[in-house]
Amino acid sequence: QVQLAESGGGLVQAGGSLTLSCTASGRLIPGTAMAWFRQAPGKEREFVAQINWSASIPRYADSVKGRFTISRDNGGNKANLKMTNLKPEDTGLYYCATKTSGPSTTPGPESAYDNWGQGTRVTVSS
Repeated sequence: QVQLAESGGGLVQAGGSLTLSCTASGRLIPGTAMAWFRQAPGKEREFVAQINWSASIPRYADSVKGRFTISRDNGGNKANLKMTNLKPEDTGLYYCATKTSGPSTTPGPESAYDNWGQGTRVTVSS
């Protein structure tokens, strides 16, 4: 059973930056994608970014394109989310997730993701 642990959340002023990290314990199945979701207070959880197994193809939600960058280490067990030019609407609980079904280049509904972390909180003050 893969366990995911997120870190790097915190309080930052609007316009600032944070980098989140997600480390997977255990061996990931080849082809596993790693993704980030977030849930703002009072809202449903939403997709943020995903990176495929070979770390060559990132996908982003429109709301974060040009500001967030997802990366993955060569070993494949760690994914980072670099967030720049943060806005108050980026506030939320950020979750890491893995997806083994379907192409690793294609985001899916939440039900397509096999493992989830506990989340790390990001608060952006105005």
